[in-house]
Amino acid sequence: MAVPMTMVRMKAAVLRHSMTGQRAGLVVTGGVLGVALAGGTIVLALSAPSLLPAAYAVWMLGWTLGPMFAGGGDETLRPEYFTLLGLPPRRLAEGLLASAFVGVTPAVSLLALGGLVVEGGRHGAGAALVAVPAMVLQLAAFVLLSKVTVAMLGLVLRSRAGAVLAGVINGAVLAALGQGWVFAVAFGVDGGVPEFVRYLPSGWGVLAVQGDWVRAVVALAALALLVALLLAAWAALLTRRMSANRTPSARRTHRGRITRWPVVRKELKTWSRDLVRTHQITLALTYGLAFAAAPLILGWPGMLPWAGPIFIVMAAGMSANLYGSDGTALWLTIMTPGARDVRGRQLAWLLTVGPPAIALTLAFTAVAQGEWPLMLALLAALLGGGAGLVPLVSVYSLVPGTDPHRRAGNPLRSTEDEGAASGLVYAMLALCTLTAVPAGLVAWFAGWPGVAVGVVTGILYAWGFGLLAQRRLTAQGPELLNVMRTGRRTTTVKTTLPKREQIITAICWGFGAIPLIPQGVVPGIFKMTGVESRGWFLALYLPPWLQWPTIVFMALLGLTMYGLGLWLPLRHRKHS
Repeated sequence: MAVPMTMVRMKAAVLRHSMTGQRAGLVVTGGVLGVALAGGTIVLALSAPSLLPAAYAVWMLGWTLGPMFAGGGDETLRPEYFTLLGLPPRRLAEGLLASAFVGVTPAVSLLALGGLVVEGGRHGAGAALVAVPAMVLQLAAFVLLSKVTVAMLGLVLRSRAGAVLAGVINGAVLAALGQGWVFAVAFGVDGGVPEFVRYLPSGWGVLAVQGDWVRAVVALAALALLVALLLAAWAALLTRRMSANRTPSARRTHRGRITRWPVVRKELKTWSRDLVRTHQITLALTYGLAFAAAPLILGWPGMLPWAGPIFIVMAAGMSANLYGSDGTALWLTIMTPGARDVRGRQLAWLLTVGPPAIALTLAFTAVAQGEWPLMLALLAALLGGGAGLVPLVSVYSLVPGTDPHRRAGNPLRSTEDEGAASGLVYAMLALCTLTAVPAGLVAWFAGWPGVAVGVVTGILYAWGFGLLAQRRLTAQGPELLNVMRTGRRTTTVKTTLPKREQIITAICWGFGAIPLIPQGVVPGIFKMTGVESRGWFLALYLPPWLQWPTIVFMALLGLTMYGLGLWLPLRHRKHS
């Protein structure tokens, strides 16, 4: 027990000393949201116990898939830190597993698993006591599933084919979660839960506390066996991770003036050779395809033409930290007079994203007999908006990234500040979507003139935002390089936001997309296109005369949250 307890104390000490500034605000925000979700799960156990297995299936999906979109999960203690200690793989895995229970996420998940006690109490005191070991084993299974999934994905991402396969799987799963209402309508049984969900590993704890002692013993034994197997698998994967050869290969460098076309060639090679970028672009493409194709299950092809625009928005989000992903290689650009790096990156991004987006939009609009003016207007505006916003957001809100040749055994973790990187992605998704609003409105009400508006605004976005990014890079290049090297911006203590405003800003940027897109933009599109499904869109459940006011209110609320998230730091900086 010495090794696990030592790692638990190490993890607790690291977390205790890192709870400052923006990180503290993000942790508090995530904790509050997690407690709310856990409370909802317990309420579900009280009011609708038949849905409890489905709720824990969602928690298991969150543990399994969440780290894929958050830099590989919690890496406070990395296996590489203990390489020189000579610990056997199983002891190392046991110690890291014990430390994984320290943190906000495990505590919130344990609270949610309290629903097992509620369900057990319904069947007697003995079943309620059985819920205690069931909670511990269920949480251990969740944590180990997360660790094994991330470790396997890390191994897969070391080859181009593996990166593409991982991107396809992740994009399809993420789209399925986003279109959950489709599958609920298509496969739901009288509004209940399909029978197989009860027998997933996430439902074994529920089976153990339902009063049948034979079933309880079998379910607990199955959970214990699953935990043992996952622990053994994780130990084996840790051995592969720590023994992998990550010595960077020598590459020739070329000196001289960096003009646009060499930058384009360099970026295109990076998009095809960097396995993280390959994974990201494949994920974005698969997400656009799967999200738009999901309603086909209900026999509605009307969303197919949106595959291209959705892909563009997602690709822009994945590229939000473009300069940060290069690490300290920025010095090559700064030390080369006359560099046209921004324009070259813009063109390379368009050459990477544009052809598949155009092909998807044209093909699916023709197949589904969609609105040609609307789709072409959105396509032009989003391509220009994405090409302009990607470098602009990257240089103005740069998140220090790990140099590609120094990435650890977890290829998903490309930065140490995953909270800021995730926030940057969400902000880019919202901003890129907004660039299409003028062209979309004109195309919807006036038809083909909207295409001209989309082309003009797209060109202006790409040129204007690119110009701003180029000026920022020229004027603040050394400061940006310092941020990449040290992770610290050259600011004084006076410019640091108070904790209360940090929390408000984090909430605005973290949750502004919820009222704006799922409760504002999407139901508005459904209303305009005549889609009858209501899904989980609040406005569509209200009387007809209240629907449009609610949609407008939700959209304005989302925009207000983003505006407040921008205004608070600017106001504080101005006063300082």
